[in-house]
Amino acid sequence: MIVLDVESTGLVPETHSILSIGALDLEDPTNQFYEECRIWEGASVDEDALRINGFTEEEIVSPERQTEAGLVQAFVAWATDRPKDRTLAAQNPSFDLEFVQAACKRAGIECPFAKRTIDVHTLVWLHMTGQGIVPPQNHAHSAINLDAALRYCGIPEEPKPHNALTGAFCHAEVISRIAYTRKLLPEFSTYDIPWETNR
Repeated sequence: MIVLDVESTGLVPETHSILSIGALDLEDPTNQFYEECRIWEGASVDEDALRINGFTEEEIVSPERQTEAGLVQAFVAWATDRPKDRTLAAQNPSFDLEFVQAACKRAGIECPFAKRTIDVHTLVWLHMTGQGIVPPQNHAHSAINLDAALRYCGIPEEPKPHNALTGAFCHAEVISRIAYTRKLLPEFSTYDIPWETNR
C-alpha cells in the first residue's frame, strides 16, 4: 500500500498545481518518496493553501525547482518500481489521487493508480464505533480530521505548516495502529497505542 500526501496551491486539480508529493510503502516504510516542484504556468494559487503548506510565492515559481510534470513522472517511477501493492491510502485519498491524475494528464503520462483507495477517516470511524465510542461531529458531519485521528491513536497533532512527507508519515502510522495494532515509524515509537495500554 502506498500512503500518499499531496500539497497543492488549492483544491481544484484542473486549475491548481501540485507543490509537493510525500509517500511511503506501508510494507517497507523505509521506502519513501518526497519531492517538490514549481507550479505549472497559469495555475491558480489560493493564499489559504500556501498558509497551510508553508510554501512562499517565490518558492512556487522558482525556475530552480523541477516542473510539476517532472515531479509526477518521478513519483510514478518510484510508485511502480518497488511497492508490491499500489493501492493508495490517505486521509482523503480522492483529493490526492485526483491531483496525481490531473498532473499525469498535463504531463502526458498514464496514471497507474486505481480508484479503489483506503482512507484514514473511515478506518478511524470504524475503529471508534467498534470500541463503543461515538465518533465526534461538527455541524452534523464527522469531525475526524487528521489531527483527530492522530490524537485517537495516541500521537500528537501534526506539526504546522503541513508537509507532504510528514503527512504521509502521520497517515501511515494511524493506518498501522488501526489496522494492525502495531507501531510503524521510529518518529512515533515513544507514543503508546491507547487501546493496548487500556487492556
